[in-house]
Amino acid sequence: MGIQTHKTFCRFCHANCAMEVDVENGRVLEVRGDPADPAFGGYTCLKGRELPDSHNAEHRLKHSLVRNAAGEFVETPMDQALAHVASELRRIIDTYGPHSVAVFMGSGGFQNSAAMAASLSFTQGIGSRNFYTSVTLDQPAKVFTTQRYGKWMAGPNTFSEADVAMFIGNNPIVSHYAPVGGVPPFSPSRRIRDKKAEGLKLIVADPRESDVARLADIYLPVKPGEDPAMLAGMLNVIIEEGLYDRNFVAAHVDGFDELAEAVKAFPPQVAAERAGLDKDQLIAAARMFASGSKGCAVTGTGPEMAGNGTLTEYLVTCLNTICARFKQEGEKAAIPGVFSPYQTARRAQVAPPVPMFGAEGMPQSRFRGLGHLGWEMPCNVLADEILTPGEGQVRALISVGGNPVVGFPDQAKMVRALDDLELFVQIDPWMSASAKRASVVLAPSQCLEREDITNLSEWWHEEPYARYTEALATPPGDVIDEYEMFWTLAHHLGTPMNLMGGPLPMDRKPSKQEFLDLATAGCLVKPSQVREDCRAAGGAAVIYPEKHPLVEPLDEGEFHRFDLAAGAMPAELLRYSSNAATRAGFDFRLISRRSKTRFNSIGHPLKKLQEKTTTNPAYIHPDDIAALGLTEGGIVEITSPHATIHGVVKASDKVRRGLVSMAHAYGDADASKEDVRERGSSTNRLTSEVVDFDPITGQSLQSAIPVKLVPA
Repeated sequence: MGIQTHKTFCRFCHANCAMEVDVENGRVLEVRGDPADPAFGGYTCLKGRELPDSHNAEHRLKHSLVRNAAGEFVETPMDQALAHVASELRRIIDTYGPHSVAVFMGSGGFQNSAAMAASLSFTQGIGSRNFYTSVTLDQPAKVFTTQRYGKWMAGPNTFSEADVAMFIGNNPIVSHYAPVGGVPPFSPSRRIRDKKAEGLKLIVADPRESDVARLADIYLPVKPGEDPAMLAGMLNVIIEEGLYDRNFVAAHVDGFDELAEAVKAFPPQVAAERAGLDKDQLIAAARMFASGSKGCAVTGTGPEMAGNGTLTEYLVTCLNTICARFKQEGEKAAIPGVFSPYQTARRAQVAPPVPMFGAEGMPQSRFRGLGHLGWEMPCNVLADEILTPGEGQVRALISVGGNPVVGFPDQAKMVRALDDLELFVQIDPWMSASAKRASVVLAPSQCLEREDITNLSEWWHEEPYARYTEALATPPGDVIDEYEMFWTLAHHLGTPMNLMGGPLPMDRKPSKQEFLDLATAGCLVKPSQVREDCRAAGGAAVIYPEKHPLVEPLDEGEFHRFDLAAGAMPAELLRYSSNAATRAGFDFRLISRRSKTRFNSIGHPLKKLQEKTTTNPAYIHPDDIAALGLTEGGIVEITSPHATIHGVVKASDKVRRGLVSMAHAYGDADASKEDVRERGSSTNRLTSEVVDFDPITGQSLQSAIPVKLVPA
């Protein structure tokens, strides 16, 4: 048939960049950005351009593996492997009860548009409370604060209309991630430069001078973990100088007086000293942000991982709220979300509050007073739920595109937990660190071999942008879609799978299109319709301007207000002000960073990415390297109160003194000093989820980790 070129989109990370792919006889030859796409304009990142290697690599798993009685993996047909897993699940549920089964959705699972709904509905169908996702590993407070303190129904100001923006620990040029209101992750550098040329004022706060920090009008090199001091100082200036939106606060905000009283503890001099900033720069940043008419403050994952995550996100919420950085009546709603299920009215008012942690009737963990965030349990408790006997002990775990060995806090403890399971199923195209410890490894199809929709990335699209992509390549061996795996397991177990639009048929396997239509019920345009529209457009994306909701006036009969004094806030700010974190003997802080060649734990097996990066270097300021007697390219021993890892020393004057900066999600459980140059080290090995964690969300300290450094 020769080479055929198709339009599709990348599913290496959450950005879903538009692509053209060349396929010959079902084999992926090459991918590149689609220059005709109206949102992406030909942009892709170097990770996404390695999709051919991901699909065609010799060491990719093409058959499922089941461990035999001798402990050896045996290639097993998919139907037999799933029947075996179902049989083991039935035995475990019958013996210990439904809560003995847990499911974890990792970053890789999110790249399949059906996997989240499939894994959640499977878990709920068997009656287990133990559903986990990577959200609670790095950013649960974003979900918590949005629901707890108030959510504006029309959405925040979008980046394209902003005249000021503040990025806190967010480097979208590398991470291709930003919350709503931040820069969309498609060609982020170009978008920022274009907006600055139009007059955008950009404030960036980050312990290291990141890629995006170099574009800032004001760069605040905040100490890791001290974001609350910086934000409280800015709020102090804005409130004391009357720079906030008085009319909006009067109309829509409760708890303002309590907030104003709490931030009095952080006048600019005090805030700047604690945050490691110049006082005048802090004041200038506050005035610059408040003087804008539109534009949001947003955070990356770093500030949440650095401790005080909920307090940080609360203060960001306060900053955006008192400055009224929201869409107003008559404007287009912020993010239309073509595939978002059961769309509600977009009104110029605060949404009703949503029950969160600790609410009566919500599922609770057995540990640390932690419970469900929405519908998921915090990852912080999973190791203890596995290792601790008693009613509800987890005995089986299904991991979907995740890598708990390198992704979870306290690596050694998580390894013990995985090894303690009676059944550990890893869905993975590679023999990852976690797959090596599994009872069963199920081999999934990869993105260009399956149908998908852009539901994951649509919360960055400011227009009603959508696409349905076809399966373009032939799956090798015996691999299937993740949703098919969960449906088959439920079919064997005789349990239901309910989606937003109702139950799946269990007497026959539904098609991907049927599944997606049910999963997105009540959305602006059904996936099946988008499929037809994309086919008519030659596979290209479709924009539905007529579907873009307009912001409606508020409904007096359903009136709610932001509550900035709800729960533990702002009293938590006063506790923080009197409790400066110190750890005797551990004078450095290890901060997490993103790697251009990896997306969390995804990408390690790909040869070209390996050639670019084999390890996660320890970036240290040159003056600290000299003072500690370290050498560039040498090995440094990094010790926390809990464990020790090693890193390859790399000098960087972009990192504050007193810090070591390393990418996360490297290093298998058996990685050591001897092979650190080839495999890297897991920074999560340095942490303990039972000592340093956010008491509200369970977020473990995975950045700003107290450490000491010595030459190895």
